[in-house]
Formats: sequence, C-alpha cells, structure tokens
Amino acid sequence: MSDDILEMRNITKKFPGVRVLDDVSFRLKRGEIHALCGENGAGKSTLIKILSGIYPHGSFDGEIVLEGEVQKFRNIKESEQAGISTIYQELTLVKYMTIGENIFLGNEPLKNRVIDWNRVYTETKKVLTELGLDLNPRTKVMNLGIGHQQLVEIAKAMTKNTRVLVLDEPTAALTGGESDHLMRILDQLRKNGVTCIYISHKLNEVFKIADTITVLRDGKAVCSEPAIQLTENKVISLMVGRELSQRFPKVEHIPGEKVLEVRHLTLEDPELPGKKKVDDVSFSLRQGEILGIAGLMGAGRTELAQGIFGVYEGKRSGEVYLHGEKVSIRNPREGIEKGIIYLSEDRKRFGLVLGMNIKENIVLPNLEAISKWGIINNSQKNKEPLKYVRDLKIKTPSPEQLVGNLSGGNQQKVVIAKWLMANPKVLILDEPTRGIDVGAKYDIYLLMNQLVEQGIGIIMISSELPEILGMCDRILVLNEGKLTGEFVNEGVDQEMIMHRATGGLQ
Repeated sequence: MSDDILEMRNITKKFPGVRVLDDVSFRLKRGEIHALCGENGAGKSTLIKILSGIYPHGSFDGEIVLEGEVQKFRNIKESEQAGISTIYQELTLVKYMTIGENIFLGNEPLKNRVIDWNRVYTETKKVLTELGLDLNPRTKVMNLGIGHQQLVEIAKAMTKNTRVLVLDEPTAALTGGESDHLMRILDQLRKNGVTCIYISHKLNEVFKIADTITVLRDGKAVCSEPAIQLTENKVISLMVGRELSQRFPKVEHIPGEKVLEVRHLTLEDPELPGKKKVDDVSFSLRQGEILGIAGLMGAGRTELAQGIFGVYEGKRSGEVYLHGEKVSIRNPREGIEKGIIYLSEDRKRFGLVLGMNIKENIVLPNLEAISKWGIINNSQKNKEPLKYVRDLKIKTPSPEQLVGNLSGGNQQKVVIAKWLMANPKVLILDEPTRGIDVGAKYDIYLLMNQLVEQGIGIIMISSELPEILGMCDRILVLNEGKLTGEFVNEGVDQEMIMHRATGGLQ
C-alpha cells in the first residue's frame, strides 16, 4: 500500500488573461504535515480551492487522487465527504451559537427525527477533551478568544472523519502561547495519522512543525523537499526568485521636530463603562521617525490608534497636539483633514471596497481633491491612481482590476496608496504586514523608509517583535492599556520587550 494519501496531478487553472496555476503536482504522505509556502499570488489559495471543491471539477485541468481513487468534486460538500476539511484564515463559526451547535452545524445527529442535543454536547465534549481543550460545549462562540475559536474549527473538522486537514494561516491572529498549543495539537493529529497541509508566512513556525515543504512561485511548484534539507533563507529565495540579503531594510533616520504629541489619553471600554482599554498614555512622535508599539493581544494597541484617529466608540479623555497645536479629532474625517491617517489591521473590512477596482479604491477618500464645484475631473481620476500603482509596484494586469481579486500584499499596497494620495503628516500602520508574504513585506518596509525620508511620522503597531526591532527607531510597550516601557532601539532584544509586555517592571 502506498504511503501517499493525496496527489494533485498536473493542476492548471486559468482566469481571463492569467494562468494562476501552471502544471502543478503536489503529493501528500499519510500522517505528515506538509507546508505550502509562496508569495501572495503564487497560487496557494487557488490550489486549496480546487482541493476543497470551491472550484469544481471541469473548471481546471489535472486530477485529484485520494487514496488511489480519482476524485471529481463538484462542491465543498463532496470534498468534505471524501475526508478533506479546510480551515480558512477568516473563521466560519456562527458567533451567536454554542460550540456544540457550531461543531455539528449541518451534520446534526437525529433521534426520532429531531436533533439529539444530548449527543451533540456529549460528542463535542469528547472531541474537545481529545484536543486538550477545557471548554464547556454550551459556551457561545462569541465569548471565546480568537485562539480558542481557531481550535474549535479544528474540533469541528475532526468530527467529520477528516483525513486531510488544510490550515490557511492558522496562527495569524494567535498569541505565542496559543500558537504553541496549536502546534501541540497538530503534532498529536500527525501521530493519529491525520495529514495536514499547513499554509503560513511565518517560516519559523513552518520549520518547527512541517515534515515537507513545497514552494510555489508564479503558479509553478519550484521545490518540494523534506524540511530538514531546507533553511528559511533558502525558502525565501525560492519564494521570491532572488536572494534577500536582509529581512528588514532598516536605515538610519534623522528625526525632526515633534509632529504629534499625545497627553494622558484614556479610553473606556464602550461595553463595560469604567474599564479602561487605554489608561493615561502619553508619548510623542517626530517627523521622519518610525515609532513602534508592541504588546500582547488585548494590550490596547489598536484602541490607542483608534483613539488618536477619532474612530474609537467609547468614552475618551486626554489631549492630542499636532505640530504643537492642540487639536480635537471627533471622527475619522477630522483626523484625515488634519493629516492623521490610520490603516486598520483588518484591511478587507475597514480599508477596502472589495467590489470596486483599484482605481476607484485609491480615489475614494480623495474625491474632493480631484473635483471642482462638486464635479469629478475624470482625467485626474484616471491619471492619479496610475502613479501609485507604478510607484508602489502593485501587481495587476490593469488598474481596472477588482481589489477583491488581488493578493493580500497588493491589497495592502492599495490601502497605502489611497492614503498617500491624502498627503498624511502622521501615518498609523496597524499590523501592516499581517497575512502577506516576505517579498511584499520587504516592499512595504522599503516604502516606509521612503515615507520617513519625506518627513512623514510613522507609528507601526505589530505583533511581530522581529519586525518591530528591525524597522523602528523607538519602541513603546503596552500592557493592559498602560504604557510599561519605552526604548530607543539600540541594544534592545525581544526578551526586554516581552518582559514589559507581560507587566514586568524595569
């Protein structure tokens, strides 16, 4: 009997004007964790959509062979019935339903033609225990943290007799401890004979858990080798098609005068009055400086940015000064008018209109600048975005391309482009490289350096400490809404930052 459980043979997928996958073959052994790496747009998601039945048989060339039998999936249900489960980066749980209801949704056990709720919760408790999760099956998903929600998705997959489990960026929103727990669960699934396809841009995790690594570049499989025979630098060079001499192109910045000053900013939880999301935080930002904000999930980093920008919904106190002048920013429009721009960590939800094209997204917040007497200048509307598409190296066949069809890295560049057109003085980047590949990350780092050279002050919020250390001039650390540390980035290491991020004192 062959060790291979799954083989995708000579897969080719075309969209109008572009070949997304070009004769890709992909083989999985029983009970292995197989990492799939590649830049955004390399074809990873398309390959998985073919495997999971989103792109049905007949819409692509090639074959899917599972346990020696050719499969012709017409939809997601047929793929799942064959034993293939996919957990996407955007979780699909129904937050108002319980864990048990979610796990058996669409597959409820019946007794006398009605749902057997005792069995639902008994079976749910059993699978949660097997995964090392001490959770009440009757807990509503909305009351779980994102890490536990991710693990509930895995539990749901395990009730479907899953033979091949696909995880797409499973740790993108997890803390270090939650990621470690996930790694232990995947290791246990491997020992139980479950095969996993692991997609992640976090190469340190890939090398921690994967048995085999396949690299896609421009729709082609350029490498498929045991992880032990590869290195992070080798995988990066295979992904981008060139050597990256350094991960972070940090240059020495010469900060100018204070452009932003925040004094005693306090933000209350809009749902729990009296609870402080940000507690008496003061700091300054200079022109031509990158200021990093670090902290664990829930430390108040995003709320701090939203409070400055005017989008925070809870009660607020404190003062904000721009070039030494006190300003009142009650909503995003006022923030934009004063030159403060905030790029949300959730670009798809708050940064883009996915059903509009690149050109329309870029000009959307800048219509006044290209209008006269309320009439849009179509010449400028067509011309201005082209400059940003070119300068930011947005990979697209046309500025008319729908933003929803772009890779994550290129979507992020569109978000940056539309705000650069607004001529910002302060640019707040919240997780600017989340979910994008190393090549696109490098492009964004280079862009940050260019903006700093132009005198823009940048605040970068990031969960990736190597990124904070690699790009920032100064670093602020938050813990439970309080400012617990401030470092000039000389001789600082991850341990020093984590010590403050967990509430440790100097």
